[in-house]
Amino acid sequence: MTRATPILAVLALILAVWYLAVPMANIQWEVDQAARAGTPTNPAGALGAVLPQTALVLANPDLIPATYAQERPVLPAPHQIVEELWKTTAGTKLSSKKNLVYHGLVTLTSTFWGFVVGSLLGIVMAVMITRSRTVEMGLMPWAIISQTVPVVAIAPMIVVLSNSAGLGEHLGVENRLVSKVIIAAYLSYFPVLVGMIKGLRSPDPMQLDLLKTYSASEGQGFFKLRLPASVPYLFASLKVGIAASLVGTIVGELPTGAVEGLGARMLVGSQFGSPIMVWAALFAAAILGGVLISIVRLAEGLVTRRMGVRA
Repeated sequence: MTRATPILAVLALILAVWYLAVPMANIQWEVDQAARAGTPTNPAGALGAVLPQTALVLANPDLIPATYAQERPVLPAPHQIVEELWKTTAGTKLSSKKNLVYHGLVTLTSTFWGFVVGSLLGIVMAVMITRSRTVEMGLMPWAIISQTVPVVAIAPMIVVLSNSAGLGEHLGVENRLVSKVIIAAYLSYFPVLVGMIKGLRSPDPMQLDLLKTYSASEGQGFFKLRLPASVPYLFASLKVGIAASLVGTIVGELPTGAVEGLGARMLVGSQFGSPIMVWAALFAAAILGGVLISIVRLAEGLVTRRMGVRA
């Protein structure tokens, strides 16, 4: 309970602010509907010049309950999102195209492979950079520059290039999967690269000198000192990398015209004017991200205990 209390307190604060914001976001629709129906409403008054939405809420308190039950709200209430999540998970078959678990598994596949490719790329690049000053001067600037390009700008180009090159056909998978994996790897490799470089360079100079007195080779110094010292840094960066990979996958699902995946679900909800669907998919993605980070944290605990590190 000691650990959960701060989390629950922040959650309660977020819910309170959210519920207070719902009427202000949705009141205009209720006022317009009442005006069309001929029901009298109160104007915003003098306060409306500064805080129009808040003034409308204060002037029409009888319309507040309706703002929490709109079919297409500007800002859905939390209980509406929970209802949508339940309806699109437990309330539908797993094979249904409306089931968020089904779409989550599609997104998870691309996220996993993108994370694997990006992590391996980051680790290999980190080893090369720490072993050679020339490689560092040649690769590191380009790695940094690559992260300055917005992923929403580069994602369509990756999709077009991967489709024109037929990478999916050569690998025996769908082109959409390949493009999503590339985008996910593009976002996830850099945190792993930076963390691994920091970890491989973390040993104290005195420890390195001690190995030299034992006549240890470069390979022995790497495997017996540098690599074990980098493990905490690696897992810290992997937690960031898995989240970045999930974001990359969702972004990659938007320009591909995909009909499966959480990103595609958000796009469909936006196209059909269903904010509740968009928010439900967004929360499903957040839950999936939390589960993935927890799995990485669990793996970190297993590895560190195997190395003899006590929590």
